[in-house]
Amino acid sequence: MNNKEYKEQLIKRAFNYARKIIALADKFPNKRSAWIITDQLIRAATSIGANIIEAQAASSRKDFINFLNHALKSGNETKFWLALARDLDRKLILEIEDLMKETDELVKILGSSLVKLRDKNKF
Repeated sequence: MNNKEYKEQLIKRAFNYARKIIALADKFPNKRSAWIITDQLIRAATSIGANIIEAQAASSRKDFINFLNHALKSGNETKFWLALARDLDRKLILEIEDLMKETDELVKILGSSLVKLRDKNKF
């Protein structure tokens, strides 16, 4: 897979992931705690893909790395909100755990990409 295909696959994966998070959020009960948690969950999860897209239009290598770093941070924040969501509604535990795995995979991809980009800057 070439670099362009890799980027397109990552963007598509982040987009589909965000759609799954939004669909999950709509399944929670209509109560204050669920509103707060799902609002933050949606913000963090959709920020992953948004920052990956922003990175594609970066004006410099440093800017590109910065946007990917923000995507990574949003992924880590999403893990926190998913853990709270898991405790909020146990009926959704399997779906949430699948999304937690997907979050871990996205975070690993972003982390690995950042390490490679930073290593290239050293030489």
